Amino acid sequence: MATTVIAAFNEFMKDTVNLKKADTDDARASRDWLIGKMNDFEKDDKFPVSFPAIHIAFGSFARRTKIRPLDDIDLMFGLTGQGATYTILSDRITVTSSGEGSRLHSYRHSGADTVCSVRILNAFKNRLQDIAQYAQADIRRNQEAVTLKLVSKDWNFDIVPCFITSEDAFGRTYYLIPDGNGHWKFTDPRKDRDRVTTINVQNNGNVLNVIRAVKYWQRRPTMPSMSSYLLETLILDYYAGRTSCSPFVDMELEALFRHLGQSVRYSVNDPKGIQGDINSLSAEARKAISDRCYLDAQKVSEARWFENNKEYEKSINKWRDVFGPFFPFTQTSRPEKTWIYCMRRPVSTTG
Repeated sequence: MATTVIAAFNEFMKDTVNLKKADTDDARASRDWLIGKMNDFEKDDKFPVSFPAIHIAFGSFARRTKIRPLDDIDLMFGLTGQGATYTILSDRITVTSSGEGSRLHSYRHSGADTVCSVRILNAFKNRLQDIAQYAQADIRRNQEAVTLKLVSKDWNFDIVPCFITSEDAFGRTYYLIPDGNGHWKFTDPRKDRDRVTTINVQNNGNVLNVIRAVKYWQRRPTMPSMSSYLLETLILDYYAGRTSCSPFVDMELEALFRHLGQSVRYSVNDPKGIQGDINSLSAEARKAISDRCYLDAQKVSEARWFENNKEYEKSINKWRDVFGPFFPFTQTSRPEKTWIYCMRRPVSTTG
């Protein structure tokens, strides 16, 4: 049982929120092993030729903002275009095979020269069954990735085939990934990776822990949930103009909750500059989330007041109101004086 707010938060982040280091190391090794197996798929002279230089991990695990449980790991697997070209239309991007000399020619839409992303996904699904520890592979319902389940692991891999474009007039390249309708769309996980790293570094390396704590907070059934990516974007927007983030998560949350309560009501620009407004929440959901943010900001204020007045038990119980029943209990008796004057020590931010 925790006897101080510092101890309660350290225990909460270590034992409930942050991934275990052993699991993180195992998952990264498992991901690298899988990539090695998939690089061999092209040896049958039919599978699209891989482009290892553009393989890229993406998603919250890659950005180190993933919280427990470790249930999915995202990977974009690069393919060589073999002279293919792309065309930007109003509602899709098409990729056109360079001709019969390209392996991509076998994955065209019927009666056309454009490469069908669903056929590419099916090729991955079929070949993943050759992996020794394979349990099940299915194309996700949105037809944008293949989900692989291995026998020996607790997590799934979401595998997204991709191409990379040549430089445009501004010197920028994009990844092309399945759009769910048989064609392709732009993305760029490098932008997300670099942004979270830059903002975290400029704020003393403490933003990642805050993101993880707030991700846990929004899982509670006290309000509608927003996408993990939207939540991360809103938090990073808040810290983008700042240069200091406390190593003590609790000291950040009142102002951050108020920021979220305001920002979630409005349009949110895609930081990659690709998707436009990424806030697809309904007006009702935006209001419900905003109301909860302001309510919990007030609870945080009360918890901080109790702590400042050395009423640690009341403070910890107030934090349980915010984070739920898995936030550590407090002792029913008043803490000893030796606990009252303990120094704040931050929880580790590794992960």
